[in-house]
Amino acid sequence: MTKGENMTFANKFAAGAGAVGLSLFAALPAWAQEAAAAAPEPVVDKGDTAWMMTSTVLVLLMILPGLALFYGGLTRTKNMLSTMTQIGAAACLAMIIWVIYGYGLAFGPEGNAFIAWGKFFLAGVTPDSLADTFSDGFKLPEYVFISFQMTFAAITLALVLGSVVERMKFSAVMVFGAIWLTIVYFPIAHMVWAAGGLFFEMGALDFAGGTVVHINAGVSALVAAMILGKRIGYQKEIMAPHSLTLTMVGTGMLWVGWFGFNAGSALEANGSAALAMINTFVATASAALFWMLAEKLAGHKPSALGFCSGIIAGLVAVTPAAGNSGPFGAIVLGAVASLIAFYAVTVLKPKLGYDDSLDAFGIHGVGGIVGAIGTAIVYAPSLGGPGGDDFAIGPQLVTQISAVAATIVWASVGTVIAIYVAKLLTGLRVSEEVEREGLDLGEHGERAYNY
Repeated sequence: MTKGENMTFANKFAAGAGAVGLSLFAALPAWAQEAAAAAPEPVVDKGDTAWMMTSTVLVLLMILPGLALFYGGLTRTKNMLSTMTQIGAAACLAMIIWVIYGYGLAFGPEGNAFIAWGKFFLAGVTPDSLADTFSDGFKLPEYVFISFQMTFAAITLALVLGSVVERMKFSAVMVFGAIWLTIVYFPIAHMVWAAGGLFFEMGALDFAGGTVVHINAGVSALVAAMILGKRIGYQKEIMAPHSLTLTMVGTGMLWVGWFGFNAGSALEANGSAALAMINTFVATASAALFWMLAEKLAGHKPSALGFCSGIIAGLVAVTPAAGNSGPFGAIVLGAVASLIAFYAVTVLKPKLGYDDSLDAFGIHGVGGIVGAIGTAIVYAPSLGGPGGDDFAIGPQLVTQISAVAATIVWASVGTVIAIYVAKLLTGLRVSEEVEREGLDLGEHGERAYNY
């Protein structure tokens, strides 16, 4: 695990000195007992534990009902329940797989630069098992850490589905999700957040999941949408959101839940969590306003949909920088990411013609790339970031770009494999009749609204 791995020179010196002292005075039991008593056993910090349990529940709020309402409101009426059901079922699938082998592949006790192993079925984990935090001598119950990271896996898979709703079979979603988690999400989570992981050892900065969650999900969403093909009538029929009211409600829940996502990634209730909290406020506010400004400059009216899109773009962009930026840097990062995501959604997407149904790539993929790369800049102390006096933007920028590029390649290749296996086993798309009728009735036998 990444938390608490690094000891200061003073810690190491004290630990070494303690070992030498015990060997010299082994013949004197009283001295040995006194030395042992001077080194306190790690204990559970109840405040940190309470905060992390709260953060974990907040991330669940982001999925159900937050993301389900956000995505569901953006679809057409006939696909509202299908969208929400796919998100909920995918999250549940991720939770079960996480306990069986996902946690072991991401954070197991053994491993290499790309994957871990061990603790499958959570073997050896008990209520007394502890996970490291940053503070020396204080730890979390391992079950809390497992649960927190489990919600990250669940929401990342759910985000991918935003590009393929209204046409992908429910059975295909389940098969794709299981394979994608195994060959895409778990390895990238290990590479970024586990000691010994490729990006971790490179020194890549990703406080809460710019690469692991957003670039990973956004790029995978684009690849899946391109393989799946366009919805019937795309760019020929009006496919307006059926309820921006529900989308707005979902947006608010996502923003509230994101404080668990970002501030919770400090793994402690401390100053780093506080920094992540204020950055999650101001980057998001900045992005929302700049998206509506971009609409105005483009000759449109500032819209509720634009407001919601800007909020999500800002949340995405600040995720890797949440504890790695000063507040003003977060404001700038949110604004820049919002403007670039606006261009990707309103100009690039229509020009290239791909059908990313709910703009999972345009907001999460593009916003995540901007945020991950921009973290190298806002981390600088000269810009208000928490980097040390010897921090240099150039080398860190190279590291961030390398991690982003590797994540894009890994997610793309893994998604191709997962989507074609699902196609082989279940087929990908519903029939034309079901797509026209709506997946609510065709796949689930029910309607969102009965008049």
